[in-house]
Amino acid sequence: MATPSLQNGIDKAGSPINLLWQPSAEPWTPEIVEREYAGWRREQAAWHEGVALLNLSHHMYDMWIEGPDATRVLADHGVNNFEKFAIGQAKQYVPVTRHGHIVTDGILARQGENTYLLSGIPAAQHWVQYHAEKGGYDVAFETDASSAFRPGGGDPKLFRYQIQGPLAVELIERVFGGPLPETKFFHSTAVTLDGRSFRALRHGMAGQAGYEFIGHWEHAAYVHEAFLKAGEPLGLVQVGALAYATPSVESGWIPSPVPAIYTDVDLLEYRKYLPLFGIEGKRPLNGSYFSEDIEDYYVSPYELGYGKVIHFGHDFVGRDALLKAKEGPLRTKVTLVLDPDDVRTVVGKGEDPGFVLSYARHRVESGSGLVGVTMQSASVDPVGTVLAQTLIDPAYAARGTEVTVVWGEHPGSGTDAEADLGFPRIRATVQPSPFNEHARTLYRRDR
Repeated sequence: MATPSLQNGIDKAGSPINLLWQPSAEPWTPEIVEREYAGWRREQAAWHEGVALLNLSHHMYDMWIEGPDATRVLADHGVNNFEKFAIGQAKQYVPVTRHGHIVTDGILARQGENTYLLSGIPAAQHWVQYHAEKGGYDVAFETDASSAFRPGGGDPKLFRYQIQGPLAVELIERVFGGPLPETKFFHSTAVTLDGRSFRALRHGMAGQAGYEFIGHWEHAAYVHEAFLKAGEPLGLVQVGALAYATPSVESGWIPSPVPAIYTDVDLLEYRKYLPLFGIEGKRPLNGSYFSEDIEDYYVSPYELGYGKVIHFGHDFVGRDALLKAKEGPLRTKVTLVLDPDDVRTVVGKGEDPGFVLSYARHRVESGSGLVGVTMQSASVDPVGTVLAQTLIDPAYAARGTEVTVVWGEHPGSGTDAEADLGFPRIRATVQPSPFNEHARTLYRRDR
C-alpha cells in the first residue's frame, strides 16, 4: 500500500483547513528530554540570572547537503546572501514560494566549500531536496530525523548542547581551561575537550550570551558530564522541554509558520511528494482566529523580521514577489504583554495558571475589530505574565497600544469565523519584538 501524500490528506479532508484544524491541540515541546528538571520557573530564571544547559540533540532534523551544486540549489531557493557565507558560519535560511510567502526557516551551517548542514523542522529540508531532485542539481543528501521519528530508533548523529546565561562564559572557561577564541555571532570555532573535537557556535537565547556546542554523538555523554560537573559551583540548571519552548517569545523568533504550499497549482506535484504524516500534514492549527482559507495563515518573511537577510543580488524563487511585498502594506511583528490579572482570571480560572504555552492563532482586537493574530504565547516568569509574539496591523504596532486577545478555541468549519462564541478577552499592551532589549539591540547588531 502506497504511503499517503499530503495531497491525499487534503483531498480526503476536503480542504487544507479541514486537514489541519484541531481545536485545543497540545502544544509541541521537545522530545526525549525531561519536561522539567528543576521546575520551569527556576529553569527560565537560570538563563536570565545564572547559567543554563539545554539539550537540543533530539528534536531537530539534520540534513547534510553536499556536492558541486550545493550552494547553487540553496541560493536558487532561498533569499539569503551566499556571496558572503564563510565556512564555519551559520545563517537563518529562509526559502519562500513564488508568491513570496515563507515555507519555513532553518539553521544553515556551511561546513565546507560544497557542504552544508540544514537543521530544524524538516519543511525547509523537504523544499530544498525536492527542487534539487526535480531540477537535476548535482548534489547529494543525508538526513537524520529527530529522535522521536528516526527510523529504527537509535542515537542521533550529533549532540547539541547550549550553554546560556550571564555566567555562561565563566562556565565555558572552567570547562576548557580558558576563554574560547573570539568568535563572531552565528560563527563557529573548533574546540577540543580532552582529545574530543567538536565545534562551538556563538549563539544567544532571549538576549543572553552563550554558545551551542555541536559534535559527534560518541562524545555526547562525556561533554554533557563535563558541563554538569564544572557548572555545579555556579548553580548550573538543566532546562527541560517546557521552559525550552519559551525563550522564542522574548527573542522575537516565531517558530513553525504555516508553510505556504497548500494551494498553489504549481505545487501540486510537491504536495504529492510530501508524506501526509509529516510536519506539513500534521502540525495543527487552532485558536480563536479561524478562516476557511489557508492562505490567510500564510506569512511574508518581512512580517517575521527577515527583511535584513533578503539579498536581491541574486535570482531566487519568489524574488519578484518579495520586491513587490517590500512596498507593503504588511503586518508588524510585536510582543503583546498580557495583563497578569486577566491571565489569572481567564486562563487560571481565578488562580495562578502555572505554565502556559500555546501556538494557537488567537484573535487580537481593538474597538475596530480584528487587528492582529498571535503566533506563540508563553509564560515568562521573570516578566511575571504571558507574552505573545503577534503579527499586527501597523496602525496598532506602536509601543503602549492597548488591545485585547480573544482566548478560546474556534470549533472550525461549520461555524462562522466571525461568530460571537462568548470567548473571554485578555487585555494586552503592545511592546517591541524582540521583547528582550539585548536581543533587540546588541544581539541583532552582532549578526
